[in-house]
Amino acid sequence: MTITVWNEFRHEPASDAIRSIYPNGIHGAIAEHLSKYDGFSVRTATLDEPEHGLTQDVLDATDVLIWWSHIAHGDVTDAVAERVQTAVQQGMGLIVLHSSHFSKPFKRLMGTTCGLSWREDDKHERLWVVDPTHPIAAGIDRYIEVPEAEMYGEFFDVPTPDELVFISWFAGGEVFRSGMVWKRGYGKIFYFRPGHETYPIYHQPQIVQVIANACRYLNNDRATVTGIGSCPHQTESPESLRVRA
Repeated sequence: MTITVWNEFRHEPASDAIRSIYPNGIHGAIAEHLSKYDGFSVRTATLDEPEHGLTQDVLDATDVLIWWSHIAHGDVTDAVAERVQTAVQQGMGLIVLHSSHFSKPFKRLMGTTCGLSWREDDKHERLWVVDPTHPIAAGIDRYIEVPEAEMYGEFFDVPTPDELVFISWFAGGEVFRSGMVWKRGYGKIFYFRPGHETYPIYHQPQIVQVIANACRYLNNDRATVTGIGSCPHQTESPESLRVRA
């Protein structure tokens, strides 16, 4: 399985504190952890690369794309966002992390504002497993304790998910649907909430395990059915061809 980890990579170069947690960027940390799993071939891409590192060839070779963004959603070109959307509809898996709820590809695929409430308070989060039989929750006990987290609260303006895996509770009393799956065309999308840049959340083994599980669950053969991405004109019907034969 080929996994591409994409990160806007704007916080880390600008902050010593964040760089101390993720010296090779959030994308580098996630890629390093995932590369230890059997069967994973992991590469990275960032915003400031040509075409944001997501050329058509890269996406064609990617089974699962992991996306992290926060302050530079608008710097992603519409062309690349559309390219990602099309790849998902054709069967590529997409994992959308934390503040990427406001990214262009996710908003395109959801068709809603994807708005929510938030607060930075450095308090703990309890990530409850609400579907223990789901493959994305494999190896996870009743909940994951995140020692310090940014609060995300409902209402989260996304479509009703096809599958709900995690719900978060925060020390301030808020709750949030933190792990959801949608199907779009022939691909699947997993939104996973934890991961603010100022906390070492992507070094937490249980968080990495969930992301790895999601990669396996979202991995899918690309659709080759005629009609994906276009509306071909069929000049003859199969039945007329059979009769003539």
